[in-house]
Amino acid sequence: MTRLIVAAGGGGDTVAAAMLDAALHGDEDRAVILTYAWDRLLIDPVPGPRSPDDFTGLKPITASVWKVPAEARPVGPAGSTLPRLAAELPHTFALIDPRHGAQGVMRQLEELTAHLDLTSIDLLDVGGDVLARGDEPTLKSPLADALTLAACAQVNTPVRLLVAGPGLDGELPLDDIRPALGRLVHTFTARDVDAISSVLEWHPSEATGMLAATARGVRGTCEVRDAGLPIPLTDEGATVHEVDLDEALGRNELARAVMATSALDEAEGLSREICGFSEIDYERNKAAWLKDRPTTKLDADSLLPRLDQFEAEARNRGITHTTFRHLTEVLDLNGTQRDELRQLLISSYPERHEAPLWSVTGASAHGPSRTP
Repeated sequence: MTRLIVAAGGGGDTVAAAMLDAALHGDEDRAVILTYAWDRLLIDPVPGPRSPDDFTGLKPITASVWKVPAEARPVGPAGSTLPRLAAELPHTFALIDPRHGAQGVMRQLEELTAHLDLTSIDLLDVGGDVLARGDEPTLKSPLADALTLAACAQVNTPVRLLVAGPGLDGELPLDDIRPALGRLVHTFTARDVDAISSVLEWHPSEATGMLAATARGVRGTCEVRDAGLPIPLTDEGATVHEVDLDEALGRNELARAVMATSALDEAEGLSREICGFSEIDYERNKAAWLKDRPTTKLDADSLLPRLDQFEAEARNRGITHTTFRHLTEVLDLNGTQRDELRQLLISSYPERHEAPLWSVTGASAHGPSRTP
């Protein structure tokens, strides 16, 4: 008897799924988490989601579902956070294969239901962009969520749709999705975050990072992404709500459109038609731009004055926190330097680290180190 959690968009949804499972079920048998291998370009320089062919060391669960164990490795130049998650967390991670569209994902769900004798299926989305209509100007990544929602809506087993940290992904304002939020399932606490604390030190998800921060009591406004979106950090950020799956499908035009798709290219074309863009196109364009971008040496003497300037301007905008991903971009560093930047700032000014976020409201970072 096994529980299944489908991480609607992969990435940070996967980490949040592990945290929610531990919070609700403690040390019981851990859920299987079905997720995309679809990471940010700083992790995976190849645009789009990875398929089983992009890994070595996967282990079969069913005819079309593969487990990603700790010893699995992505085939270069691709990258993936899933093997490291498998090494650090006690869950089984199974790979969503979107190559065959929503019909292929539905087939994976049906195989898992039969093979694992599932007791429940949850579809978890951090932020709530699974509720997007498709025409919202702030929408950035509708395709992954639309495919999983479309697949879950077609399986015979009941699926519970959960939205964690409503509004935290910056794609839909909280006020837009609040009417759709149903009963409160859980409010994360600092103790719940302990289950994924080691992962938060390196995982690049901004939305799940803010989810963890709000659970730890951090409040204010966090600036994220390359566009510098301001995200309110409120009491609602730590909540998990049930949402009526049929209502979500009724709102999400792209999910309804992709229900019959049998190829990812077909689903991507529908995203261009309905939403006006494809998130994979965005990744393709950004990857081409990053490819020719030189790596700048991370030098504290030149970096800290620029950090001071950014923080002063951010405070004037009403910003209290930011992410290390956003800092990496505004300081004109390569994405691969995120961890180096993080270590430099935390070691120099640990009091500014409100894990996993960085506070911009403290004293100037430019000056002698405060650590011995």
